[in-house]
Amino acid sequence: MRLFQKTITLLLLTVTVLFTACNREDDTTTDDETQVDFSAENSTTTARTDVVVEGTFNIIENAYAEEAEGRSVENSLFTNCTTIVLETDGNGGTITVDFGEGCTLQNGALVAGIIFIEFTAIIEGERNLTYTFEDYTYNGNGVTGGGTIVREIANADGNPQSTLNESIVVSFPDTEVTATRNGLRIAEWVEGVASGTWEDNVYHIEGNWTTTLSNGFERTGEVTETLVRELDCAFLVSGELSVSQQSLTGALNFGSGECDNIAVFIFNGVEYPIILQ
Repeated sequence: MRLFQKTITLLLLTVTVLFTACNREDDTTTDDETQVDFSAENSTTTARTDVVVEGTFNIIENAYAEEAEGRSVENSLFTNCTTIVLETDGNGGTITVDFGEGCTLQNGALVAGIIFIEFTAIIEGERNLTYTFEDYTYNGNGVTGGGTIVREIANADGNPQSTLNESIVVSFPDTEVTATRNGLRIAEWVEGVASGTWEDNVYHIEGNWTTTLSNGFERTGEVTETLVRELDCAFLVSGELSVSQQSLTGALNFGSGECDNIAVFIFNGVEYPIILQ
């Protein structure tokens, strides 16, 4: 079984790009070299944010599917240290997912605190959810904020799908810099829907989001090749994200389906291996 690491650290190589511009004035040529640094530290922080947010959304989606949609679960993602309370009123309800002071899930993620999920009645196959956090941490990283989800019980292909708007703030134990991620994430549950276990769940992810650090650094990402998340793997197993930083654009490729800790950053035709742990 492939289990999540309790901590996931992205070691990004610093990509330095030199641009040479030739200006001719009075038959004089001047070489103006401008160095653009993609910043290993800032890029690592934004990537860690993606890991924390994606892992948290998987928890929200699984808690909702197990409790509110009544999907049969023989092997739940949640262990005995998780207290889940479902309350309904006929038109909707709430789900409280309480991890206490610390709880390790089946996939190895270490979480603490509470996630609150509110949901409305199902109208024409859809229902609206809102989610918030209280003293919540994911693998030691703090998460605050929240957002909304439009949950389709079955999309055009017959699969559950979540369209999520997010405004999440992530704090880290080893730096005072915080990260705010705003954007749109669409996750289609394509495998394992009726299997009764979390281990074979596979999600296809589309969307775009901006991550802004408290030190002023900003990175935008847009899915250009569908990202694939297998819940029993610690990493995205395939797909590509177009990444823009400091007015430059590259691509982050997650592979062709293998569960490994390798991704490739592609810039100006050059590939830079990235170790995702």
